[in-house]
Amino acid sequence: MFSCNTSTSGHSTFLLTGFPGLEASHHWVSIPINLICVVSILGNSIILLLIRRDPSLHKPVYIFLSMLAASDLGFCASTFPTMMWLFWLGARELPFDLCAAQMFFIHAFTYVESGVLLAMAFDRFVAIREPLHYATILTHSAMARVGAAILVRAVLLKLPGPILLRRLLFPQISVLSHCYCLHCDLVGLACSDTQINSFVGLVSILLSLGLDSFLIVLSYALILRTVLGIASPGERLKALNTCVSHLCIVLIFYLPKLGLSVLHRVEKHSYPALAVLMANLHFLVPPFMNPIVYCLKSKQIRQGLLKRFQQKRVDVS
Repeated sequence: MFSCNTSTSGHSTFLLTGFPGLEASHHWVSIPINLICVVSILGNSIILLLIRRDPSLHKPVYIFLSMLAASDLGFCASTFPTMMWLFWLGARELPFDLCAAQMFFIHAFTYVESGVLLAMAFDRFVAIREPLHYATILTHSAMARVGAAILVRAVLLKLPGPILLRRLLFPQISVLSHCYCLHCDLVGLACSDTQINSFVGLVSILLSLGLDSFLIVLSYALILRTVLGIASPGERLKALNTCVSHLCIVLIFYLPKLGLSVLHRVEKHSYPALAVLMANLHFLVPPFMNPIVYCLKSKQIRQGLLKRFQQKRVDVS
């Protein structure tokens, strides 16, 4: 931490941090990160193009999946550049404006993804609870309104963050805890009073991740109650099987966040490399795993991919 004696507002430089103690091996460390980045971008792009071009996939569950893929791509575009900048070019310096912009997009896309996961949980609830009215409840216009509401909420909750950061004083040079800019990290580096920033950050988390996770749990409690009311064991299993993919990506999204939160509160300073690894996995794993989970668990997605590959082979031949 640099001295606050020469603190400024809006003109500070932030230094990115890779893996402590492994600076000489950053090129090797970046190889698996690069592979994850490439697979994440390709996988989510394929999902988006497949759902857009295949009329049989223009159903609520797959339209919400396309929203999830779009948010994952936005998330990749927000986090991967500074990772590559640090690991490949060894460039650590990031000006205040660029850091604040990255912070906004990282948190905004996190809130978007959380909102989409909640919408997908509601989709599963309606499909199981009201199967006869499913198409009339989740119309295309209704899904468009849901998507717009998720996006507007994310922007409104996160927009005060970078604005309030400009009123804080920072050292001329500050060292970040990660290879990207996060709100809690920036607030912790400030030399001036941060109570308003901390309060606004807490409220935005409670109204996004906190509220969404509670409503997702409530949705699955109602789904379980509905399923237990089905007489046939085979029909129960079939209904629950439609939720497996969504449950997997919910766990993939929330568990790394929980693990990182626990690590920050227990032994972050004793194992700094582990804290950085967990922080990177917390951002890298969801965009990487979401397309894989849906390709493995969704028969329609697999059939759509197979049909596209067969068409390509026919066109080539």
